[in-house]
Amino acid sequence: MSNKMKSKTVQLSHGGGGKEMNALIQDIFFSEFHNPILNSEEDAALLNLSGETAFTTDSFTVAPIFFAGGDIGKLAIAGTVNDLAMMGAEPQYLSCSFIIEEGFEVSKLKTIAASMRTELAKSGTRIVCGDTKVVPKGCADGLFINTSGVGRVLHKGISVKNIQQGDAILVSRDIGRHGAAILMAREALSLESDLTSDCANLWPVIEQLIAANIDIHAMRDATRGGLAAVLNEWAVASNVGIKVEESAIPISDEVKGLCELYGFEAHDLANEGTFIIALPQEIAEGALEIMQRYGHCENAAIIGTVTDEHIGKVVIKTPWGSNRYLDLPHGELLPRIC
Repeated sequence: MSNKMKSKTVQLSHGGGGKEMNALIQDIFFSEFHNPILNSEEDAALLNLSGETAFTTDSFTVAPIFFAGGDIGKLAIAGTVNDLAMMGAEPQYLSCSFIIEEGFEVSKLKTIAASMRTELAKSGTRIVCGDTKVVPKGCADGLFINTSGVGRVLHKGISVKNIQQGDAILVSRDIGRHGAAILMAREALSLESDLTSDCANLWPVIEQLIAANIDIHAMRDATRGGLAAVLNEWAVASNVGIKVEESAIPISDEVKGLCELYGFEAHDLANEGTFIIALPQEIAEGALEIMQRYGHCENAAIIGTVTDEHIGKVVIKTPWGSNRYLDLPHGELLPRIC
């Protein structure tokens, strides 16, 4: 008998451990994620790890599941890989668990799995174990994904506590695109723009920086809370002050327009393919060139410096020459952003 799924939607029987569940796993997940470790079908993956290893976990509940520039599957892979990359670790192995609501369309599940495979290939990462659960209609919102990842640390010493006075602060691209894209999708806005989420795998550019022996003090992908959250966390953790030039922060016209429409600040909005990096001032221009030339970060910019003033605070200099504190975002601007 064929092992292909015959149903157009996911049924409770697809989580029951029998023939239907086997068909779903084989036809979708094993088809897209196949590799020798996963294909062994053991209760646990056997991994060969050496040296210092980074380990992370995350869950993804984004709404809507599909958005301009990505979907929940691409987001799950990029988000997990990026957390490893921010610690200077080469992403190697991922686990992946799916919680699927009864009635979810099989065609959508296949599309999501395919986008995950595409994103995995960008960093040579493999899903080596996983789990599938199906819950009754109304007990979940379509699809939730949980991932964990491990990677081999190639650049040691990267830490939120390692930022030093005189460091330069760089951002890899224009900010706020993911939050703006999700907002646009939720509000069903028909804008004359090609605004898409920045959702992307950051390992390729980080690999270039590590290969160039760039002395990285700290890195963080600016997800929930955006640029403002990262800089404030760094200022407190390293007991330093951070000064940022507002005019130097790259923001697209589309994001500016949405922020004006809804009263948001771009530096508070989430990103899913944008990172902030702190490194010695004297190598900042060299690092910027690597990011722009070899890392496809054409909009990367030096946006600030670390100082011994306003310890534990972030100060932003406006285009009019005045200064103000850049505070942590308040409340939940956009729930279920990732």
